[in-house]
Amino acid sequence: MTRFASLRTSILAAAALALSACGINSVPAAEENAKAKWADVEAAFQERANLIPNLEQIVLSSAEQERATLDAVVQARASATRPEIKVSGDDLNDPAKMQAYQQAQNQLGGALSRLLVSVEQYPELRSQENFGRFMTQIEGQENRIRVAIRDYNEAVRQYNTTIRTFPDTIGANIIHGAEPMVPYEAVSEGAEVAPELNMRAETPAAN
Repeated sequence: MTRFASLRTSILAAAALALSACGINSVPAAEENAKAKWADVEAAFQERANLIPNLEQIVLSSAEQERATLDAVVQARASATRPEIKVSGDDLNDPAKMQAYQQAQNQLGGALSRLLVSVEQYPELRSQENFGRFMTQIEGQENRIRVAIRDYNEAVRQYNTTIRTFPDTIGANIIHGAEPMVPYEAVSEGAEVAPELNMRAETPAAN
């Protein structure tokens, strides 16, 4: 009886090891890691959107002639934060949803960059404490967005590699029905690059 019990335990242990080697644990772990990193991406973009109302007030009070450019930012922010544009962890293998989200965020980033470059022309605005503080915040936020996207793409790479690699691919395809996740790719070149502005007044050239 003892020998039978010992044999049974060994068989169960071997079966558990075999199942583990077939992606029972590694595939869900990689998937949850990618979803967590995507949540960081969404949070970073949302934090950028949350800064826009502050910029709106600063620009309206100092550069009324830039209203058209400001309106483009406000409209792009509204588009990028629509509920239907959101991408949940369960949508990360849907290229169409990911593309729509990326396009909305790139549109907002482009409009924001154009506005910041435009208002930088005004010395009286450049010198405002509020504008300087906003620039520090937005540049820091753009950096956080880049880091979040980089970490998400690495998590997606690891997940996609896991579900294609033997023996994990057995569990991924037969048990989990896993599909590749979509990495975040900027739709237009430089769309996620933080704007570089010269916050100092220009010094007249020496004669």
